[in-house]
Order: sequence, then C-alpha cells, then structure tokens
Amino acid sequence: MFEAKIVDTKEELDFAFEIRKKVFVEEQGVPVHLELDEHDASAVHFILKDGEKVIGASRLRELEHRIGKVERVCVLREYRGKRLGILIMQAVENYATKHGWKKLKLNAQSYAIPFYEKLNFKVTSPEFLDANIPHRAMEKLI
Repeated sequence: MFEAKIVDTKEELDFAFEIRKKVFVEEQGVPVHLELDEHDASAVHFILKDGEKVIGASRLRELEHRIGKVERVCVLREYRGKRLGILIMQAVENYATKHGWKKLKLNAQSYAIPFYEKLNFKVTSPEFLDANIPHRAMEKLI
C-alpha cells in the first residue's frame, strides 16, 4: 500500500536523502552540494512509501509568512508514471493547509509542468536553468 507522510525520524530523513541522491545526483547529474543544501535543516520533509520501502521524497519550507516552497519532489524511476507523485503533493498541500498557508510555489523541471498543472499549479515565469536543467516557476493558491 502506498502512503505519503511527514518524516518524523532520522532514519526516514536518511531515506529521503538517499532517494533524492538517486534521482537528482545519480540520474540527473545535479552536484550533491546543490541537492543537499542549507535549507534541509529547516524544511519539513516528506516521504512516499510502498509498504516499508521508501520510494519518493520532497520537502517544504516557508519562504515568507503563509507562503511555502515545494522542493525536491522525486519518485524512484521504477515507480514513475503511476500517478504516485500526486500522493506526496497531497501530503505537502495538506500540511500547508493545516498550518494556514495561502500559497505554494515551486520550480518545476520543464518536462514536469503538465504534472503540476494537473494539480492546479500555474506557470509564473519564463524558462530558466537551475543546476543546468530547464525549469519554470509555478504557484498555486490554497
């Protein structure tokens, strides 16, 4: 059974970091010092599980009062295309709503824009490079 949840142990956080390294560092070539950064210490982290196996991760941080930034959304390659990313995004949005946040922002890799548009995010910027990967800023009122 698939479940998205807030990270609440060091072991879960370590699993989240491992998933992020596999997806962003190993697959996409993002330097590890850019992937694991100073924001990890203050962000709320989420994992996606298939039973006991961690298969996805993301983080959320408050940019300014009641505005959050969703970052590092990823799912292991063998689980992609099964609409599981929606579960982790729902967990993120539920957390933000519960805490009274009014808007979520994110920088989507350009190929992933249709995924976020299905979740009612709107593109708010022209394309730009982040870690040498094309992105566009998006946001959603909640």
